[in-house]
Amino acid sequence: MNTIKVKSLLFDGFLAGWTALFSLGVPAFWLVGSPRKPIRAATRLWVRGVLFGLKHVVGLRYVEKGRDMIPAEPCLIVCNHQSTWETLAALVLFPDVAIVAKQELLRIPIIGWYIRKSPMIIIDRESGSKALKVMLNQSREALAAGRSVLVFPQGTRMDEMEPIRFRRGVELLYSTLGAPVLPVVVNSGKFWGSGRLSKRGGAITVSYLPPIQPGMSAELFVRTAEAQMEDERSILP
Repeated sequence: MNTIKVKSLLFDGFLAGWTALFSLGVPAFWLVGSPRKPIRAATRLWVRGVLFGLKHVVGLRYVEKGRDMIPAEPCLIVCNHQSTWETLAALVLFPDVAIVAKQELLRIPIIGWYIRKSPMIIIDRESGSKALKVMLNQSREALAAGRSVLVFPQGTRMDEMEPIRFRRGVELLYSTLGAPVLPVVVNSGKFWGSGRLSKRGGAITVSYLPPIQPGMSAELFVRTAEAQMEDERSILP
């Protein structure tokens, strides 16, 4: 068995044990009415532990590029999707963020409960226009509460070499919410991609691009964001 696989298996064991600890918080939070802010803080603590395990067991860390681009006000964040890593790390990179996520995320043992109660914006992709309505309404509520909204415009995890193309729905959020959009590009698929059996050591780059202001046509917004993100993806290490 090679070193990469051994480290990956050790991390999986660490993750299982770390996650099990958070089962103790479920009844405690439930007894006090499942307060959202403390639950989000606990979820961020869990993610910090995951990132610690990745760094010290697997040797997988991350670096940030252009963090000063993040708007001071709540915004719509669009990020390419290559692995599970960015779904988790976003909770640390953007405290109190509301992530637009698929319903399957709630099935994760223990952490699915925390995600539901945070709450995140959970949609059923099979429900078509109903999913768009839920996404739009809950995104409005999140922004009004001072939380940024993160969406993966590709809809699902893609190979790291796959060009960035937005699926339907992101242009509706842009046109309706009237918030600045922060494009973010990651290269996590090189280390923890959907097609890899093991996690590899290295440095994931998180690149923040200049915000796109509201007011464009939906079509121009999509073309602009796709082009900026694709240009950045092509030059990341």
